[in-house]
Amino acid sequence: MTQKQMSAAVLHAPGDLRYQSVAMPELTEQRNVLVKVRATGICGSDIGRVLNFGTYNFPTVPGHEFAGEITDLLPEVTQFKVGDRVAIAPLMPCHQCSSCQRGNYSLCDNYDFLGSRSDGGFAEYVSVPEQNLIRLPDNVTYAEAALIEPAAILLHGIHKINLSLGDKVAVIGCGALGYFAIQFARLSGAEVIAIDVAQDKLDLAKQAGADVCINAADVDAVKEVLALTAGQGVDRVFECAGNNISRQTGLSVLRKQGTMLIFGSAHSDVSFPAANFEKILRHELHIVGSWNSYSVPFPGREWFEIVNLLGKRQLQMLPFVSHRFSLAEAPAVFARFKEKTIGSYNKILFEMKE
Repeated sequence: MTQKQMSAAVLHAPGDLRYQSVAMPELTEQRNVLVKVRATGICGSDIGRVLNFGTYNFPTVPGHEFAGEITDLLPEVTQFKVGDRVAIAPLMPCHQCSSCQRGNYSLCDNYDFLGSRSDGGFAEYVSVPEQNLIRLPDNVTYAEAALIEPAAILLHGIHKINLSLGDKVAVIGCGALGYFAIQFARLSGAEVIAIDVAQDKLDLAKQAGADVCINAADVDAVKEVLALTAGQGVDRVFECAGNNISRQTGLSVLRKQGTMLIFGSAHSDVSFPAANFEKILRHELHIVGSWNSYSVPFPGREWFEIVNLLGKRQLQMLPFVSHRFSLAEAPAVFARFKEKTIGSYNKILFEMKE
């Protein structure tokens, strides 16, 4: 019998993304639910994977920020049914290593991952494990649900620190993670200072709830923050930009015994001026790393809390979406990334027709 076909954007090698017909995924004991993808986001990591360093094997369908509708499932699936609207958590932990046994699924030693190690959401259909599904309230759109994954990464980090009512927080870098950092900080009752070098990002930061926005391309951000805090600095820094300048700025604006939560990855060697290093020691600063978005109960309370906030309309997602394309346009969109002709953008979605 000929296997059913579907359309997908398939990565054959770095820089070689093709929109083509491929076999539909089959259901297995491990991946027992078939989801028809309705919306998929482009993560910053997708750009690097597609254009430069590739996925873990080829060919692979990229995409790990996605949501859709269940169209088929195996009999052992009991918590969901055909027609359910769901978001998909892309991590597939081994559940056997010491990190998994402790419930630290983000730190799994032997994980699989949709969109980089296995076929992901740049496709009409994806087969996934039942445990990776999050049911969506009726008032949450697929476009909103496709942004749960980056929001969960941010919330996972916030759970690591003691963010309290009245804290002063600096968010450095107002991309996707910074956008959600501002909203979660405001929901926690914190005062938020947003810092970026792009005015359009700061405009969105203001819309997301930032009390003060500082364009570091125009003014000395450290001096501005210290002036706003009577020279004391902020209680918490969310470093979401991932470069040496942002990390140095974060350390410079922290108060004594303050905490810097680091999300931005390092793409080159990380260095600090001696004054920053001395401040870490003498002011007893806390630097906390945060990776991914998973916890107990799997896929994590972060995911369930965000869905709850979305259902109550307490979290904004769609203002951050700047572009929407069809999946067939995926190769052209990534070509624009390569040629740097995409222009200013925030979150880009591929959307499939109902």
